[in-house]
Amino acid sequence: MDAASNNSVDDMRSLVDQVRYVPQKGKYKVYIIDEVHMLTTQAFNAFLKTLEEPPKHAIFILATTEKHKIIPTILSRCQIFDFNRIQIQDISQHLEYISKEEGVDYETEALRLIATKADGALRDALSIYDLIVTFSAGKKVTYQETINNLHVLDYDYYFKVTDSLLKESISKALLIFDEILKKGFDGHNFLVGLSEHLRDLMVCKDADTVVLLQVSDTAKARYVEQAAESPFSFLLSALNICNQADLSYKTSKNQRLHVELVLMKLAKLPHAISLAAVASDDAKKKLNK
Repeated sequence: MDAASNNSVDDMRSLVDQVRYVPQKGKYKVYIIDEVHMLTTQAFNAFLKTLEEPPKHAIFILATTEKHKIIPTILSRCQIFDFNRIQIQDISQHLEYISKEEGVDYETEALRLIATKADGALRDALSIYDLIVTFSAGKKVTYQETINNLHVLDYDYYFKVTDSLLKESISKALLIFDEILKKGFDGHNFLVGLSEHLRDLMVCKDADTVVLLQVSDTAKARYVEQAAESPFSFLLSALNICNQADLSYKTSKNQRLHVELVLMKLAKLPHAISLAAVASDDAKKKLNK
């Protein structure tokens, strides 16, 4: 039963009436109520008596992604099993298995991107995978076709933008951003993606936290290489600027200029940090005198 579309008292009473009948075959009748948090309070109350004293042949499975919305009187009468999101690596490996079984050629980076977009849901990953295979030329899943079909910005752009920022090249950063906009991507999505990229670079600054990076080995090597060239102070300050820009993006009257100003500030960060370091050294020398 889908509680999202059958959430009234009458729907619940109808279910309770069905529970009374013993199964014609087998020992148990199993009732699965999906999206149970969508039931109204009145529907929950109508269900409570049956849940308190269920018939011996009835088993209820209440499925939800928002457990906190279920009233306490219902929760207290249930055994609770929490299921975690499936890891990107596990989804990617399962897609590799399916590809081999179905004779589909694939690029590992493409499968990992599908796994990332699925956000821990294997069903969503399989739906996306099926879509990519259907629209691809031949039975092949390539990274380029995947980012085109899913309208995802190639992470190579973030590497290019970061390189230009570290070299303090405002013009190059603005030209890359213009190219991204011409491809039909939203400025806000770019800003969020750049923040995630900077976060991933910061993670790569420490060998112990590199495991938090959910990318392929090839991409991981690029992240580690760029992280080595990026000062920690730059990454931290850049993340702070991007976060503030993300919060104020919706209220900006000129959203393109809003992102461009962020890129200009980021491009001048290395210079500002070096000046601050020099000023700090001068202050220490004066104190020592």
